[in-house]
Amino acid sequence: MAKLKLTKGELKRQRDALRRFLRYLPILQLKKQQLQMEILHQVTVLETQRRAAEDKTRQIARWAGVFTDPGVELKRWLKPKGLLVGLKNIAGVDLELFERAEFEEPDYDLFTTPLWLDAAIESLRALISLREEMSVLERGITVLRRELRVTTQRVNLFEKVKIPEAEENIRIIKVYLGDQMANAVGRSKIAKRKIEQFEEAFA
Repeated sequence: MAKLKLTKGELKRQRDALRRFLRYLPILQLKKQQLQMEILHQVTVLETQRRAAEDKTRQIARWAGVFTDPGVELKRWLKPKGLLVGLKNIAGVDLELFERAEFEEPDYDLFTTPLWLDAAIESLRALISLREEMSVLERGITVLRRELRVTTQRVNLFEKVKIPEAEENIRIIKVYLGDQMANAVGRSKIAKRKIEQFEEAFA
């Protein structure tokens, strides 16, 4: 750290810096709080979707045996052609917002395929959509946690380093300038007294 200048100019700089830190700190604290709340919300939604995916997996498992029918090729109807994902901004952080997975429309002969095929495709697509949503949520939670870590570091820097440092610098400069002023007044009085004594001696 550079040596502290004990001047009026430096006193003004330190006071301006302190005002800036005190103005930014509540903004950072609010951002930290918003990030913590959003992480909690996202984790809750993720757990809900995880339970829904487990329920859906159990439902599908009951009749999964029919999937082995050699005349039916399910895989080509289950690969998403794309994800529709929006964006939302939380405390200055852009997060993906899952809307839906998009699939190709099934194109098969209704007379030659088994009756259960539509229900199977629908159930499996719902499960795939849940998994894609969970993946988006997990990425979002990772981004939020990283931003929270950076914001917390900044809050700590302001609270524990920058603000106390500026306050201490202001105190040191004020004490020094006060001492200088007192010394100047003392010197002025001594000089005045000497001048008066000199004038009296030659009067």
